[in-house]
Parts: sequence; structure tokens; C-alpha cells
Amino acid sequence: MTGDGVDRILEQWARERPELDTEAMGIFGRIYRIARASGDAMEATYGRFGITRADFDVLATLRRSGEPFALTPSALTGALMLTSGGITGRVDRLERAGLVARSPSPTDRRALLVTLTPAGREVVDKAVVAGLETQRSLLAALPPARRRELDGLLRDLLAAAG
Repeated sequence: MTGDGVDRILEQWARERPELDTEAMGIFGRIYRIARASGDAMEATYGRFGITRADFDVLATLRRSGEPFALTPSALTGALMLTSGGITGRVDRLERAGLVARSPSPTDRRALLVTLTPAGREVVDKAVVAGLETQRSLLAALPPARRRELDGLLRDLLAAAG
């Protein structure tokens, strides 16, 4: 097994503060670095479709919701764990691009719906395929059994984190 940048950091801490148990630092340091590298790769992938990762999140949430691919802004806010202001900015940008449309709710005069347009559906359907290809390429160094093991370990860690 070869060392990486995190190993060098841990070696420095071991030299300077040998009494510290840095196991967690190593694990989370790698998680953060993987998240950054994979996030950059996904941003580049989605950029080919003229959208950001944030845009993809909104479009994908609408697409996964099923026909008619429409949700209220508050449903989007809850699904994406954002503030209402964060959703408004994303929806504004996507509406200007013609990928979503706002319309009054047919069941509640006070509510709006954000609906995926045909152009938005085309973009998200292509982007999700490209994104999965990028993710598979990032995992290609691990054999299938190790990927399944990693998936289980990360699921356990996420559950423990709350």
C-alpha cells in the first residue's frame, strides 16, 4: 500500500504530537479529499450540459418525483435541505435557462409549482447518465467486492453520524 497526502499529514502529527490518536483524522481527511475530487469531477461533467451540481440537484429531484415532474418550492427545500432563499436562486437560474417553469398550483391558489420543462428533462436525463459514468470511472480502481464493502461501511458511518 502506498502513502498519500493524508499519510504525510499523519506522519507529521505523529512526529510533533506522538500521544495523539489520529485515526479519525486519517479517515475523515480521506473522505474530505475524495468528496472534493469527486465534486470537481461531477461539476466538470455537469458543466458539459450547461448546468452546475446545484442545478443538477434541483433538476434530478424534479425528475425523480415522477410525472408531472413538479414540486412546490417548499418540497424542493425539504428534499435538498436548503433554505428557501437557496432554492429561489437555483430555480430563478434554471427558469431563465428554460429548464424549469413556475406556475400556480391547481390545488392551492397560494402555492406555486416548479415543473421540469421538456428541455430540462432532456438535460437531466443526459446529465445523470454522464454523471454515473464519471462516478463509475472514479470507482474503477476498486474491484466490485471492495466497492460493496465500501458502500456498506459508508452506510454504517452515515447512519452513526445521524
